[in-house]
Amino acid sequence: MALLIKRRDTTLICVVGILALGLLATESLSGSVSGIFNSFIYATKELIGTIFIISIIVAMSRILIKTGVNEVMVAPLTRFLRTPALAYWGIGFIMMFTSWFFWPSPGVALIGAVLLPVAVRVGLPALGAAMAMNLFGHGIALSGDYIIQGAPKLTADAAGLPVSEVMEASIPLVIVMGLVTTVAAFWMMRRDMKKGTWRDGLVSGTISGHTANQSEGRISLPHKQKQLLAVLIPVLFAIDVAAMFILNLQGGDATALVGGTAVLILIGVTMLAHRNRGLEETTSYLIEGFQFGFKVFGPVIPIAAFFYLGDAAFTEMFGNVLPEGSHGIVNDLGVALANHVPLNQAIGAVTLTVTGAITGLDGSGFSGLSLAGSIAQLFASAIGTGAATLTALGQVAAIWVGGGTLIPWALIPAAAICGVDPFELARRNLKPVLLGLAVTTLVAMFII
Repeated sequence: MALLIKRRDTTLICVVGILALGLLATESLSGSVSGIFNSFIYATKELIGTIFIISIIVAMSRILIKTGVNEVMVAPLTRFLRTPALAYWGIGFIMMFTSWFFWPSPGVALIGAVLLPVAVRVGLPALGAAMAMNLFGHGIALSGDYIIQGAPKLTADAAGLPVSEVMEASIPLVIVMGLVTTVAAFWMMRRDMKKGTWRDGLVSGTISGHTANQSEGRISLPHKQKQLLAVLIPVLFAIDVAAMFILNLQGGDATALVGGTAVLILIGVTMLAHRNRGLEETTSYLIEGFQFGFKVFGPVIPIAAFFYLGDAAFTEMFGNVLPEGSHGIVNDLGVALANHVPLNQAIGAVTLTVTGAITGLDGSGFSGLSLAGSIAQLFASAIGTGAATLTALGQVAAIWVGGGTLIPWALIPAAAICGVDPFELARRNLKPVLLGLAVTTLVAMFII
């Protein structure tokens, strides 16, 4: 926790923790050293579905951007962006729905270059558009992550809960956080624009320059094919969502359905766009997607490996060396804590929010989800209730702080698309996000 507060990387300390636990469990240097690698393998096996789905979605988004299909998909929606207010909320909701299926960073690229010029033309500042993309995409959509289910998978595994339980518990928290934050951000923007204190924070090579960059490396497709794909792709994903409800698909099954659909779309569009080079280019897009996926999850794997040892992974790594009657290190610590420290719902909720926010300071949002899940399990064992709500609260706080709304280096995708300073974007987001976290924490106290 101290390293996270100082914004230092926690990978080394997690490896040291795995080594120490291995030495205590096996009393063997070779066994504990082997445990480091085996714990990485265990964490990778647990996370591989999440890594793959994000990688495939990113690969698919690349070909949609290169062919311009994304522009045709979004173009009909631009006619509704007629005022600054409609532009702010319109961009926000479009970004939210896009991010549920394509993930926020690819989502920004898919819709940003198309919607930004329209928004600026009707009077919404570029920084306001960046705020909308940011808060709705990297905030609301990513903190819930109800379609791809990467975030709830990490927290639920660390907390020893079903993914569906954490997702269900997160719904009221995501709604409250989203409403408070986006309304507060919009109100503050309009207030400052009326007072004349608004700063747009534009940087060199702004809107027109970035839009020109988006057109580099484009692949020509007949307009009728683009129109057909622009209709077909949303329909396919809508069928996936309907199938999830009808067939009651959750967790890995739901992720697999979305992932398989994305692979088929990737192959189909690539073969249409590249024709004779389609076979080779499909592989190239997949490689690009997997590079992105492992870049995102590279820091997560060693951290998750350490926190998985708090539950079932410990016995799998080092054998049945825990005392008889033990329910895992984290659960045992929770029971011990309950016997020595007076805990209640308020302390638990505040602690999870603070923990989630601190783990998000590295700018990843995902690297601290295992810690948030483990602490939620610990506090729920001590309090005797509220495991799913505490887990969801830690997830929401970690994603909102680190996933791309407050940490400047995590804001780069939206800031770059809109041509604004990421530090100015972080400054504008700060008060609304902190207000949202405070209100969401209060709501969680009552739910628990």
